Amino acid sequence: MARDDIHLKRFEASDAAWIAERHGALYAEHDGFDESFEPLVASILADFVEGHDTARERGWVAWSDGARVGSIFCVKLDADTAKLRLFLLEPAMRGRGLGQRLLNRCMGFARDVGYARMTLWTHESHRAACALYARNGFTCVSSKPVHSFGQDLVEQTWTTAL
Repeated sequence: MARDDIHLKRFEASDAAWIAERHGALYAEHDGFDESFEPLVASILADFVEGHDTARERGWVAWSDGARVGSIFCVKLDADTAKLRLFLLEPAMRGRGLGQRLLNRCMGFARDVGYARMTLWTHESHRAACALYARNGFTCVSSKPVHSFGQDLVEQTWTTAL
């Protein structure tokens, strides 16, 4: 699929149900997450819809052939720090540069609106995503074993200067 076939659009409230459902389904299928994960994603999205700072927070949804295929969000952690959230790619879209394109859009926006750094939270098992973050200047600054969403996981926090 050519890059021109994929369009990044600003998140709209009508995208929220798809983002929550796909997070729930894909994390259940690939990571064994239980049913508590999708409602968490839905609540993050509801909070974003209800009260995000339109000047300094934004979400994007990737579309291909009239269907949603990915998402990424930049939200405010504090005055100087942006947080990357809800980064998702449909499995069929992985390995095509779309993840890099979404990450570029998110990081570029964060820079443009004045954040000095960006942070994110992920799991050690998401090796391809972690490799993408490392290639883009992120460093893993903390790692700890947890039991979340019905699974034993290693949570990680990554950060980079913008």
